[in-house]
Amino acid sequence: MKVEIQPDVHETAARLGADVPYALRALVGQLVDDPDRGRPSGLPGILDVAVDGSMFDDCPDLSVGYIREPDRIEIRFLRAAVGATTGPPQEQREEERPRPADPVADALTVREVADAWGRVTAWLRRHAPDSYAALRPGASAAALAALEDTLAVPIPLALRTLWTLTAGDDGAGGRGCLPGNAALMDLDAVAACHRRKSDAQAHQDARAEDERVTIWEPTRIPVVSLGPADTTSGLYLDTTTGFLGHWSRYREVPGEEELDTLVTYLEEMADMLESPALAGRDQPGLIGGTLVWLSSIDPARETGWRPATG
Repeated sequence: MKVEIQPDVHETAARLGADVPYALRALVGQLVDDPDRGRPSGLPGILDVAVDGSMFDDCPDLSVGYIREPDRIEIRFLRAAVGATTGPPQEQREEERPRPADPVADALTVREVADAWGRVTAWLRRHAPDSYAALRPGASAAALAALEDTLAVPIPLALRTLWTLTAGDDGAGGRGCLPGNAALMDLDAVAACHRRKSDAQAHQDARAEDERVTIWEPTRIPVVSLGPADTTSGLYLDTTTGFLGHWSRYREVPGEEELDTLVTYLEEMADMLESPALAGRDQPGLIGGTLVWLSSIDPARETGWRPATG
């Protein structure tokens, strides 16, 4: 049985503790002998296995997610295990969540998001280490369940998968890594923005019928902000249609055409980074170790900017 480890997992292991890489290697040996030791993680196709950190000197309890195939295992994510939280047990939450209608399609979605985001983070690690270092670790199932309760809307599988891998972008030099130097919002920012937009819509709903404007729908989840510290505008994911759309704190555009699915958005970003000459929407470049997209700067003033070469 062949066991492969995503490069991001090695980086995470080094950050979590001096003995975490050793714990990971020990787990690899165990998985070779017993590839089915993991339990369903709540993400289709992903198994989760716990590692007891007390067996090592400098290692927290770990949660490791992997894909099991007939002849290989691929370890996709690693994070410090989260202790017990208030509220219903995670098993109960999973039982309450609707079962997937199409497990095969859901497993494909998980793989598409993980593959696209893996291409992005691999590029950042090689070419823009400052931007890579600004990415937050993935969110736990408990954190996502708590956010879901706050939003009062189910988090789509594609977004749940992305947040499991990376739960926000703190930015490098004030710039996020997404096209336009937008930033993947952290979970607290998502909850705050959703609450603010919902309150604004409630204010509209209280007006006379002929004066009302629909500026927000309860099925929308804010995902991307203009910058790491700028939540005046960004992109939301509509949980009903599965498409991204624009939102703004000040200038709403009712009925504005939606954009991509989250998967196509991430795949196009990965394509632009790997093949900049073919980039259509934006041009990736670098200032030192930071990814800087052309649309966010004036190249004549940013003398340190140089185009990425793939």
